[in-house]
Amino acid sequence: MTNKIDTAAALEILHIGGPTVRFGYGDLTFLTDPTFDEPGNYPGPVTLYKLAGPAVPVAQIGPIDVVLLSHDQHADNLDAAGRALLPSVEHVLSTPDAAERMEGVRGLANWESARIGAVTVTGVPALHGPEGCEPLTGVVTGFVLQADGLPTVYVSGDNASVENVQRIADRFGRIDIAILNVGAANVDRFGDLDLTLNGRTAAKASLALGDALIVPVHAEGWAHFSEHLDYLTHRFMLAGQADRLRIPSPGETLTLDLPAPVARG
Repeated sequence: MTNKIDTAAALEILHIGGPTVRFGYGDLTFLTDPTFDEPGNYPGPVTLYKLAGPAVPVAQIGPIDVVLLSHDQHADNLDAAGRALLPSVEHVLSTPDAAERMEGVRGLANWESARIGAVTVTGVPALHGPEGCEPLTGVVTGFVLQADGLPTVYVSGDNASVENVQRIADRFGRIDIAILNVGAANVDRFGDLDLTLNGRTAAKASLALGDALIVPVHAEGWAHFSEHLDYLTHRFMLAGQADRLRIPSPGETLTLDLPAPVARG
């Protein structure tokens, strides 16, 4: 795709909590990893503990055109209220595995694209833990959004691999805005190896992403999120990347304006 970013292009992001973000892009409203339950426990192979409810309840979220679901296996990415929302959404994109388990879901393999209106959504690699973790954590995906005149947006999903971020940056040539799931998620399945980016690896990922604006989410509201955003901010400062951070406050709209148009081909 060849495009030139409009100087007026902006992204309005509403952080609902955890990995759940609503934003408008190309005349469509997107929602990532729907989690709208109130606090509670989720028993399973590992019990997850939700500590805080959504900043915006599902009844107030408004119409959604596209859900970007990194994976369906874990309640901190798709809980009961989020699952109940999906039938009302025309386009739900996730992994091929999720499409086999859930009616109405379209699975995207790595580098496979779907065109929705004027927007191209491409599934990109994600790894929910260290190498070889898939038998325990399952297959997950990230997404890259592109449209003429708009910034290229990367939504990481639950990815812990800086190498994957580098592959994505190399593949697309430029990422303008990156919504990264951080928080050093850890349920002690792999010792000190985290299931999502932590402060150190998120700072490395930001270097791989060139001059993209970094929007960190997925760092509050669950007991297994082991790092808060103050530590991530500290790591970005040490890496000389603090000016790239744009931290959304749950329940408040964050508007990202791009500083200048950038031609790419």
